[in-house]
Amino acid sequence: MSLKKKLFMLQKLRDDFLAPKNRFTIPRDLTSTELRHYYFIFQEKNVINKDQKLISKFDDNGIPINKTYIDVTDQDYVYFPISIGQMGLAVYHTWLQTDSETDKVRFLNFAEWFKDNAEITAELGARWLTDVPLPQYKNPGPWQSAFAQSRAISILLRGYQLAGDLKYLELAEQALIPFTYSVEEGGVTSYTEWGPFYEEYTASVPTLVLNGMIFSLFGVYDFIRVFPENINAKNIFKTGIETLEKILPQYDLGFWSRYNLCKADWYPNIDPATIRYQRLHIAQLKVLHRLTGKEIFRTYWQKFRKQDNLPSALRMYQLKFKALKKIGRL
Repeated sequence: MSLKKKLFMLQKLRDDFLAPKNRFTIPRDLTSTELRHYYFIFQEKNVINKDQKLISKFDDNGIPINKTYIDVTDQDYVYFPISIGQMGLAVYHTWLQTDSETDKVRFLNFAEWFKDNAEITAELGARWLTDVPLPQYKNPGPWQSAFAQSRAISILLRGYQLAGDLKYLELAEQALIPFTYSVEEGGVTSYTEWGPFYEEYTASVPTLVLNGMIFSLFGVYDFIRVFPENINAKNIFKTGIETLEKILPQYDLGFWSRYNLCKADWYPNIDPATIRYQRLHIAQLKVLHRLTGKEIFRTYWQKFRKQDNLPSALRMYQLKFKALKKIGRL
């Protein structure tokens, strides 16, 4: 392993063990038709310094640009729609606090970015592609993502409510369309034995990243809040929840949660969540329980919370190191 990789992974390990247990603040209002706070209250300083450490610079409109991951060797920087969406929501939360014209304009720059960078086709609607390889999933890029679609919907709908621009609304509705197509067709859905799964990372095989699936549903739910009679959004959310109810037990290792369920022959048999992702799973499942009232989500956030202890974390990292070695990150 190169010194650069070793230092990078040691830094990530240190940050993981130092991560606070209650880093996700869930707002009281999760259902009103006026979209204010997101399902977690993102703060700008935390997005840059803790949540999205690969954000390394900003363009002239305040849009973040990511440093590529350690295993990407032929590209240094990339516009990453998922990070752009999270930063945009953090700026929106700043505007909710300040009600200033400056922060309003800063946020609308993010809505404009999603408007200007949509790839639109008659069949697939609007998509936001990430033009960087995914070595761990053998996808050379560019690639589509349900998580990116979700971030776009959340930003565009808030932009629509804030500025009244119908183009934002039109794009948000078009962003639902890729959920109805398989990954092979250019969409973002893997059709599994448990039902349709909305993919954060698309590849030639299902990757089934749990947190990405849940974040994808949050954006779809934003659309339902604003337009509760939209049949497409309601169906996407309903079938996604049904899939999660069936597949969620597969993520329980008995002492910790899995990050994903990728079954490709080149991928580790078990890739556990890091400490940060274990705590993210807990917070996401809390939100899903509040949104749906389904007890399975309460059961598993409580189970995953009980697993969050030092002996289990050390056991997890024994598996994590093996997983990182297999995909070439160690």
